[in-house]
Amino acid sequence: MSSEKVNRPVHKSPTHAERILKAADKLFYEQGIRAVGVDTIAAEAGVSKRTLYNYYRTKDDLIAAYLTARFKHMEPSDAPAREQILAYFDRLEKMMTGGGFRGCPYVNAVAELSDRKHAATSIAVRFKEERLRWYETLLGRMSVADPRGIAMQLQILVEGAIAAALVRDDPAFARSARAAAEVLLDAAARKKR
Repeated sequence: MSSEKVNRPVHKSPTHAERILKAADKLFYEQGIRAVGVDTIAAEAGVSKRTLYNYYRTKDDLIAAYLTARFKHMEPSDAPAREQILAYFDRLEKMMTGGGFRGCPYVNAVAELSDRKHAATSIAVRFKEERLRWYETLLGRMSVADPRGIAMQLQILVEGAIAAALVRDDPAFARSARAAAEVLLDAAARKKR
């Protein structure tokens, strides 16, 4: 037997805070923020309620952490701008098809909490604004005449597809929104000439 040390990857167990946040993400998204209590989240995370409160002083703090953790910043890639925009609609359709789709967690939170002063609202606004800037940057690369205006129209197509697919349980709305986005991008390209 060799006395050499074998370097093996060390599997790091999730911290209490990570387990709590993972449980909150799953339960809040699947069942709704108001429907899920901290007792349920603590049980799902395998921690005591006291431990949960050591990391998140209030349920509102946990809600804010849940929404912040879901916030994935998107940077435009080097791929052609039009392709990136249309690929977003394709990803949306895949999300809708995968099962368990419950719409936009930010819209859900704002609607459920119905408190404009709740941290969830400002997090939702930041998320939506970030997506607008992403579209706007890509549209700027395409040299369209009104990047901000077209970005808002694209975002409305996304929001409409999400709402319609959720109500009707039909991911085809993402495909229809993609087709409308193509028309919008073609029209914007013609206007710049």
